[in-house]
Amino acid sequence: MKTVHSIPTTHQTNIKKVRFQSEGAQLVGHLYYPPNFTSAQTWPAIVVSGSWTTVKEQMAGSYAQQLATQGFITLAFDFRNFGESEGTPRFYESPALKKVDIQNAVAYLNSLPEVDPTSIGALGVCAGAMYTLMAAAEDHTIKAVVTVASWLHDAEAVKLFYGGEEGVKTKIKAAQTAKQTYAESGTIMYIPTISTEDETAAMYGAYDYYLNPQRGAVSQWSADKFAVMSWEDWLTTDPMPTASQLKVPTLMIHSDGAVLPQYTKNYFAKITSTDKKLHWMNTDLESPYHQFNYYDQADEMKEAVAEATQWFAQKMK
Repeated sequence: MKTVHSIPTTHQTNIKKVRFQSEGAQLVGHLYYPPNFTSAQTWPAIVVSGSWTTVKEQMAGSYAQQLATQGFITLAFDFRNFGESEGTPRFYESPALKKVDIQNAVAYLNSLPEVDPTSIGALGVCAGAMYTLMAAAEDHTIKAVVTVASWLHDAEAVKLFYGGEEGVKTKIKAAQTAKQTYAESGTIMYIPTISTEDETAAMYGAYDYYLNPQRGAVSQWSADKFAVMSWEDWLTTDPMPTASQLKVPTLMIHSDGAVLPQYTKNYFAKITSTDKKLHWMNTDLESPYHQFNYYDQADEMKEAVAEATQWFAQKMK
């Protein structure tokens, strides 16, 4: 197994478990406070979201903790249906629902007396970037956005990863059947989230981050349960049109070795706001294998956090 090389924590952050509501479901999160926190002032705050199927103890929590050391109150939380949060069906991946959960996480931060309501931003890693951009296109209380190794797809892109047109159709049909089964009997059909042997898994391959307990294979995450009904929601979501609706300052961090690099460039080009920046990192790794380094590896995280810190500090004044 590969050894994690995450950023060492040089300053102690205080972590508080919190709960808030999203459309009737109680969501559970970790609120990270800066090491020099005092309630005598209000602070800028950031909602941090991780990749699909993940929980707050994975990349969302890692980025939230690092950003807190830079002077932000940060929130990493479990989306509905995952981790400690409520919601059924369990392990049901819905970008539309996650968009709403981010908006409600922003509303929660806005309710805290220690948070400056005029300085709330959002950062998303991988698919978390997709959910974040969708949320920010609608929610103008989000004052700045940063995406890291964004997963952005459309109907053509999903064919590249999920078996072409026939593979996508088959998965959507399976999802529709699973939804009908759930509606009729309450039975949830599952496949593995990650596998190196089962080709039907949501992620099929030797992806070390999700297989290595020293990295993302944490006990709070489920490697063996992905709700089959998720496929329709996942494969038919197209975040690309939201670029023309995005009005807030947006920084996108990516590389040629991360996932679907041209889609990040395409999205960036279509962002309506002129207050935007594309930070392209160098790598010798081929796409998509550099993607996983952004989740926890020191070099990528250090650069991404530094860029994000500067962006949020400038744009949320």
